[in-house]
Amino acid sequence: METTQLSNGVTIPMLGFGTYLIDSKDVPAAIKTALDAGYRHLDCAHIYGNEPAVGEAIKASGIDRSDLFITSKVWNADQGYDKTLAAFDQTLSDLQLDYLDLYLIHWPNEDDFELTLDTWRVLETLYQQKKVRAIGVSNFSEDQLKQVFEMATVKPMINQIERHPYKVQADLGQFDTDNDIVNEGYSPIGHGHLILEDPVITKLAEKYGKSPAQIVLRWQIDTGFVVFPKSSKPARVKENFEISGFSLTADEIAEINGLDQDKHLNYD
Repeated sequence: METTQLSNGVTIPMLGFGTYLIDSKDVPAAIKTALDAGYRHLDCAHIYGNEPAVGEAIKASGIDRSDLFITSKVWNADQGYDKTLAAFDQTLSDLQLDYLDLYLIHWPNEDDFELTLDTWRVLETLYQQKKVRAIGVSNFSEDQLKQVFEMATVKPMINQIERHPYKVQADLGQFDTDNDIVNEGYSPIGHGHLILEDPVITKLAEKYGKSPAQIVLRWQIDTGFVVFPKSSKPARVKENFEISGFSLTADEIAEINGLDQDKHLNYD
């Protein structure tokens, strides 16, 4: 699987496995299926409520820690200096890890952005203490990123945002790239929300002998986005990983970009 480099030189796999909405009882089988298929990048978060189960699954895998890339996120209720430190310690404990590869602020605090800036200071401290290999944000706008830039001693290395063919995020994605921030896209196939039935996608699937989901994931990676599709179905987990060996042309990428409706399928 392709990788890309963050601004500090850390390498991140461009295709990962998402753990959102996987019930704890289903986590062991889902993680085993993903790791057996070849995934080495797991996207987690405290608010998903399944980090203890993910930690057990990682431990049971027997895969060397250095071969895995593990992300987690601090939730809104845990923002602020002391609360973020406690939340990070809880996540490490739940995942049974000594460090994280990436730690993100899950959402900007809409009511008190100063609290979010305090949280960023904690992430910088954790990074300097080498408890995390990279730090970043999620769901931050261009204006919010600029506010972080003004006070940061370490700039965000990742911005994780909703991204699929109906929400291309061209302007924000370009702003991130221009500022050495790697883009990550969640809901990468849009929950299958008619996107996989779109004629543009199905036509390309037929051309390349791939599934519509594989075409959309290939588009994500070909346009520089790190993604982590989620599924609890073993066949789909494996299928989502099998997107090597072909690339879309510039015209095909432009055609998919043209599907943009600026349509949020999640919270705006």
